[in-house]
Amino acid sequence: MLRVYRVPFLPWQFSPTVVIAIVLAALLYRRDSHPARPAVPVPAARRVAFYLALLVIYCAVQTGWDYYASHMIFVLQLQHFALHDLAPVLIAWASPRGALARCLPRALLNPVVAALTYVAALLIWMWPPATFDVMLSNGLYKMMSWTVFAGALPFWSLVLDPRPHPRARLTPGSRLVMLHLAMLPIVLTGAALALSERNLYPVYAACGRFLPIPAVADQQLGGVVMWVLGATIYAVTFFIVLGRNLEQEEAAFGGRRLADQW
Repeated sequence: MLRVYRVPFLPWQFSPTVVIAIVLAALLYRRDSHPARPAVPVPAARRVAFYLALLVIYCAVQTGWDYYASHMIFVLQLQHFALHDLAPVLIAWASPRGALARCLPRALLNPVVAALTYVAALLIWMWPPATFDVMLSNGLYKMMSWTVFAGALPFWSLVLDPRPHPRARLTPGSRLVMLHLAMLPIVLTGAALALSERNLYPVYAACGRFLPIPAVADQQLGGVVMWVLGATIYAVTFFIVLGRNLEQEEAAFGGRRLADQW
């Protein structure tokens, strides 16, 4: 019988490293986004998005969510969605500047490297032999969680860079192509799990499931989470990139018209 948490935000396994990293990120972002500091003030919505991303990360790796994820495949996929997509998208959309933006190595900001790292950071841990080892090792499990998150940051930073090209590394068209190419293997993997009739992760029998559902049904739910939520986040970011491109083109066209009038 699993313990019921009356205070959901209490840590399952307290990690000073996680707490210090989250607090430090919050302080750095607050300093760099303070209305008195940047030349262009950061909108309140973006500041809220950044702090919400930190809350998502905290909940995913510090609360009972982390424990339940090691006992059900579909809960693990919800955790991976939070770390691999939701939190990085919120961070990238918040457009952090200063120290936070400089934390990403330049090599990882190569579009090909970023896309491959993004896909590999998730799918490598879903290979059944890798999953078997991860679920039996607390150290590997923690490494998986942070790899899933860190591997996604460069990708979403490139896709959701608010600056127009050439200040941004990629043109809007390149971003959309990159988004679709990265989306394909992840969504197809989710669809394959959702439609599979064979238990690919018998290690969960040793871990113990906290819900009385068959192993294949748990696996199929995990596939649905990858398939549906993955497709949803890609659709949302597609329209964000498209909307920004239209705004930037309209602003550039307006600037050219004003210059022609003078």
